[in-house]
Amino acid sequence: MSKPGYKVLSALLLYPEPELLEDQAALNELLLEQEPEWHAALGGLFSWFACTPLIELQQQYVMTFDRNPSHSLHLFEHIHGESRDRGQAMVDLMAEYRSHGLEMVGDDLPDYVPLFLEFLSQQTAQDAERLLGDAIHVLTHIGRKLRANGSPYAAIFDVLQTQTSVQAEELRGPPVRDMDEALETFGPGADGIEPLLKPGAGSLPGGAHPINFYPKAAAPRHH
Repeated sequence: MSKPGYKVLSALLLYPEPELLEDQAALNELLLEQEPEWHAALGGLFSWFACTPLIELQQQYVMTFDRNPSHSLHLFEHIHGESRDRGQAMVDLMAEYRSHGLEMVGDDLPDYVPLFLEFLSQQTAQDAERLLGDAIHVLTHIGRKLRANGSPYAAIFDVLQTQTSVQAEELRGPPVRDMDEALETFGPGADGIEPLLKPGAGSLPGGAHPINFYPKAAAPRHH
């Protein structure tokens, strides 16, 4: 059985558009029904969205995620920096998405956190937990940086940490930010439409195998 709550987390991490504010009631209701503990943990974030003008939400989003490399929502940027390993890791991850019957659309890179969370929402709970366990080291790193800067978005990453038994390890250090080459390789898409993921030919196969999220050479140790 899948966990649709991941799709809510994905939506909350996207650039704030008017539709996000219009959908607040629906998102609240979905989480309250499907994941009440997540709903309670995200109460402050929902309140912040409800009480803050859209232009301020958008400005804060840009300052938080676009202008602060330590908060980057691109997972492999925190692991591989500018090395060639990052490009290969994204190729591998994109291939895994496709192997599960999903095709990327729009101009987002495969390791974009909202894209990854939407992918988790379409997996079985068991596979989602395994995949999250591979990514939790980076996600926890981002969450810690957000928490240190007092960002309401940190609550999303706190929730993610509760969904895996894997203990997150400290990352060695922030790499240099350089997304231009990756963007030239992977985007933008011709249509630029949403959702971030769309079903490929046929429906999503049941019992999908988990993604080997990290390249073997860069795989963090699980204790």
